[in-house]
Amino acid sequence: MRSMTALALAAALSLGTPALVMAQGSAPAKESGSPKSTVQINKIQVIDVKTLPDAVKTQVDEVVSKTSDEDMKGLRASIDASPAAANALKEKGVTSAQVVAVNIADGVLTMFTKTA
Repeated sequence: MRSMTALALAAALSLGTPALVMAQGSAPAKESGSPKSTVQINKIQVIDVKTLPDAVKTQVDEVVSKTSDEDMKGLRASIDASPAAANALKEKGVTSAQVVAVNIADGVLTMFTKTA
């Protein structure tokens, strides 16, 4: 799996491009000029990191520790710009400020959150 920056999430949310974002700082992918494949987001899940197995929690924590504040702000701004994503968070009683990782695969947007 490849990690992408929040910029990639913005593109994924607006264009439906498949992406995996673990809120990890990395160089943005250069545009190749070729058309991007699209995928329909059919479902949005919000998962509290506390509910994950310990091994997965450790992986998420490691990635989050390497994420710049700028990347996190971009990730959260992209989520807030998507009404469906923001609403899914609201239904779970959380906000984009609590999102630490995002995965988009097989038409499912999964947002991982951490609460205090």
